[in-house]
Amino acid sequence: MEIKHTTRLILLSVLVAWCFDQLFWQKPPGISFFIFVVLCLVGGVMITWWEGFKPARASLWLLLPVLFFAAVTFIRQEPFTTAISIVIVLGAMVVLALTWRGGQWLRYSLSDYVMGGLRLAGSALARPIGTLFRKAPLPSTSPVAPAEGEPSLSAPQPSNRKVVFAVLRGLLLALPVIALLAALLAAADPIFSNALDDFLKIFRIEKLGEYIFRAIYILIGAYLLTGVYLHAAGPSREEKLIGVEKPWLKPFLGWTEAVVVLGCVDLLFVFFVAIQFRYFFGGATNINLAGYTYAEYARRGFGELLAVAVISLLLFLGLSAITHRSAGRQRGIFSGLGLGLVALVAAILVSAFQRLLLYEAAYSFTRLRTYTHVFMVWVGILLLATVLIELFGRLRAFALALVLVLVGFAASISLLNVDGFIVRENIARAASAPSSTEVGALDTGYLVGLSDDAVPALVEQFQSKALSPALHDDVGAVLACRAKIAESNYRSTPWPSYHWARSTAITLYAQYSSLLAAYPVTVDRESGLAVKVHGSTRPCQWVQVID
Repeated sequence: MEIKHTTRLILLSVLVAWCFDQLFWQKPPGISFFIFVVLCLVGGVMITWWEGFKPARASLWLLLPVLFFAAVTFIRQEPFTTAISIVIVLGAMVVLALTWRGGQWLRYSLSDYVMGGLRLAGSALARPIGTLFRKAPLPSTSPVAPAEGEPSLSAPQPSNRKVVFAVLRGLLLALPVIALLAALLAAADPIFSNALDDFLKIFRIEKLGEYIFRAIYILIGAYLLTGVYLHAAGPSREEKLIGVEKPWLKPFLGWTEAVVVLGCVDLLFVFFVAIQFRYFFGGATNINLAGYTYAEYARRGFGELLAVAVISLLLFLGLSAITHRSAGRQRGIFSGLGLGLVALVAAILVSAFQRLLLYEAAYSFTRLRTYTHVFMVWVGILLLATVLIELFGRLRAFALALVLVLVGFAASISLLNVDGFIVRENIARAASAPSSTEVGALDTGYLVGLSDDAVPALVEQFQSKALSPALHDDVGAVLACRAKIAESNYRSTPWPSYHWARSTAITLYAQYSSLLAAYPVTVDRESGLAVKVHGSTRPCQWVQVID
């Protein structure tokens, strides 16, 4: 498809790239990412309007996760939540650019996502060149009589793009001439020289190197953005999906070989699950008889169990794609063994989840344990989706199921507020402990090291009447330490760096400053900040916790 308003598209891309520079250059991240994403989307909508076509309705649904996760980046401050939100936003915008007109992302397979990403990268690199250097169509040489009252069309009218580039070339040619003549005039007249210096100070000419660097990456960004817009406006309606008409990889593995592989893996998992029922699901007594404590058994092998589950799922999907199966008995046996494998993997995941629960009960929650806790729930949902996909014979739908599970996991992490969840769970665990033992004690150092997402939950617990006086003072000491750290690190930030979590935390520190004064924080030469609580002084520094 040939773009009708090329000059507008190029100028729009330059404007969006310039806005990126203004939002992010030497500024801490905040609401800037959300604003930039909105600008990119508005640019795409404007191009759609200029070119006179409608986007696919199915693709418009992608705007919901894009805007939601873009907003999460300035609402949540916890690092992993922010990182996975950015990844989801960029991934959804890639799919949006691929299917803006076609809307076929619901039918994509994993191969379509990979190849589509490669095509988009190629368009970002190559398409702007063809657009910038495309020759304008020659005017018709046949004489056309103008209508009455209309100007003569004998002379071809220059296109807008030619005019814009002619002006830019003229400015580039004029700059060295103006610089030379201005230097001579400044040398001839000191008053003009002073006026010229004052004028140049407005542009801070001493930062010429920085300006050149920023101009270069703005132009590079505009170039790539132009390619993405061109790809999105292209004929994606006629996109041919991989493997719809014929599979991209013909089945080459025999049915017998695949059944032997699945059968052997099933037997291994049956043996493992039987051991789990005897020792693990049988309770702490059986574990202790085997020579392990509950905590040791919980910690050992959790990562390996999760890896086994993921590898087994990939094995089943791979065999489904490459195994030649005839309808009837062969398909039924293969599906039965595959579904048995999925059921056994589910049992292994339950075992791993039980280990995680034991580990959390013994050592409290950390970020990594919380991520894993939520992730395993979504892996279970993916297993259920895999069973349905196999029963209905829709292997292509696995890509959609995987995408939805990843988006669901990211949304769960965002809505959960990981650091706030850790605060509530760890304080509840410490409150229910029978005594102030090492196992039940609150790790205040870890709470000090959490992000500002934890502050509302800390204030909520500090206000709670259910906490013991000692635990109440521990929470107050954590808040006092965090308020002191925030005070020492606080500096005025530009508006693109606004962050809701940071702003909320600063407001709460100021609101409860009178109550937190009961826990004075001082600077200790050896341990840094130290807070006075329970009649003694303890360090505030964050304590590394083994995940």
